[in-house]
Amino acid sequence: MDKFTILDLIDLDLQDYNALSLSCIAGRKGLVKTIDHMELNRPGLALTGFFKTFASNRVQVFSAAEHEYLKEMEASGDTSAVEKLFSYPIPFCVFCRDLSPGDWFLELAEKAGVPVLKTPLVSSEFSIRIIRSLGDILAPREKQHAVLVEVFGMGVLIKGDSGVGKSETALELLERGHRLISDDSVILKCFSGKIIMGFSDDKVLGHHMEIRGLGIINVSQIFGVRGIRDKKQVDLVINLEEWDSSKNYDRLGTNVLMSDILGVKIPTFNIPVKPGRNIPVIIETAALNERLKSKGHFAAKEFNKNLIQMLESDSARKMYQDNY
Repeated sequence: MDKFTILDLIDLDLQDYNALSLSCIAGRKGLVKTIDHMELNRPGLALTGFFKTFASNRVQVFSAAEHEYLKEMEASGDTSAVEKLFSYPIPFCVFCRDLSPGDWFLELAEKAGVPVLKTPLVSSEFSIRIIRSLGDILAPREKQHAVLVEVFGMGVLIKGDSGVGKSETALELLERGHRLISDDSVILKCFSGKIIMGFSDDKVLGHHMEIRGLGIINVSQIFGVRGIRDKKQVDLVINLEEWDSSKNYDRLGTNVLMSDILGVKIPTFNIPVKPGRNIPVIIETAALNERLKSKGHFAAKEFNKNLIQMLESDSARKMYQDNY
């Protein structure tokens, strides 16, 4: 992803419960610095002179307690702790509750090139919002040539070579009441190291589809808002491939395939495509089957277990009959 700066953070168009309401009161020359971490730090210990475990690479959040301590420092005339604080490579400082430090603090920040921002939010609410925002912006991501649809509440990523029928399959799924997140190009982001979320690569064209022989269609206009979503967690990967008669396809489903997406393993099915196969119905069944697996019902393994028990019981019965 492109570099994300402090100025970009201030300019984010976030509304309602996401709004950060940040404004810069000092250190404007440092607004071009890149933000690389989403973690926050309350510099209370550093202000007392303890820097052994000071997390200098994090955003420094000042609230009422730190603000009062700064006023006592100013009154005592000993501002050495703040001078040392600004000797570290701090990204920027944020004062919550619309509090502003004294001019001496702002002058030290200007000299060090460290932006000082303020927000009307209380520290707890600000922390939740900025972590949520930076988590989204800084999350590991990749782009894939695929279609992402929601089928029975499951996020299904449909992949395959160009022309194999990904968009046509998604169109049939939409007709059957499911929802489209993105066609042709999908942005995948990893959150918390274990959740893959899929988004449209283009906000303008995200809910449009290209159907060969038909052209571009607007899904939201044809199917209404029930047919679209802005994002969805990826729960299942479907690889569509041309039918190969020489290939042995899994007929029991006991072999669990996984796709690695940004370090997260996602259940995967390779579905051969040929005339007469109803691929949308197969995908619906795969989604429902995965939901059953998540609740502890693995049909293929249960079938295999029951078959073994039946064979073992028949064998035991035969042995008993042979002996008596």
